[in-house]
Amino acid sequence: MSPSVPVFWKILAGMCVLFFTVGNTPVLVTDCSPDQVSIRGDFNGAQLLCFGAITYPPGTRNRDRADIVVVLKGPTESIVVREKQQIAGIWINAASSEFRSAPGYYAVASSRPIEEIVDDKTADIYELGLDHLQLSPAGTIDSKELGRFTQGLVDLNSRGQLYKTLPESVGIEDSVLYQARIDLPASVPVGEYSAETFLIIDGRVEAAEIKEITIEKIGMGRFITNLSQENGFIYGLLAVLISVILGWAAGYLFRKI
Repeated sequence: MSPSVPVFWKILAGMCVLFFTVGNTPVLVTDCSPDQVSIRGDFNGAQLLCFGAITYPPGTRNRDRADIVVVLKGPTESIVVREKQQIAGIWINAASSEFRSAPGYYAVASSRPIEEIVDDKTADIYELGLDHLQLSPAGTIDSKELGRFTQGLVDLNSRGQLYKTLPESVGIEDSVLYQARIDLPASVPVGEYSAETFLIIDGRVEAAEIKEITIEKIGMGRFITNLSQENGFIYGLLAVLISVILGWAAGYLFRKI
């Protein structure tokens, strides 16, 4: 005789618990909400909630020393950073450096300051924190210049709230449940993002999980963006036409006044 539905689900739940705890390392169960952010004409920012639970193997004794770090970044793009110099009272572009793969947005939320959680080597490997962001230059550049241009990009995007560090912003309850809230500014770029959650115990990364997030424009904003990317000629003609119409309308109203 087949088992009843309640018994079946109890057996299945028990098998799941056994599966998650049979190993020697903890397991992360993660999620983010929303996993899709829509940008309309009146978009003034959004908030992303990353949450989940830590499943420990039997006999774990150091769960009270667990830390959580959430890294949200994307979309990756090529970007040129230019250094400005003032010559004869005029600011002009001087040296420049191109990065092949720089995130348009980068935020790190952690249960404690990063420097209290891991050493510099571990932070470099997993890119935990703005000081440990790894950017790939397009050409040959010495380490001193690379550091200067990297810092310039970080400073620029930090002022625009596109790069940020959020220490002590991850709450952990009973060493099991955690949550982090990350604000997205109105200028957040559209594209594909990754939210990577790290479980760190005694300075070691014990588990990591990644969730994909999409930020996209909808409505007229999406139409204009797609037009500019897929048919630049028509987009340019429309831009000129709109400028002419607005200029004529402004002149007409001025004469009437």
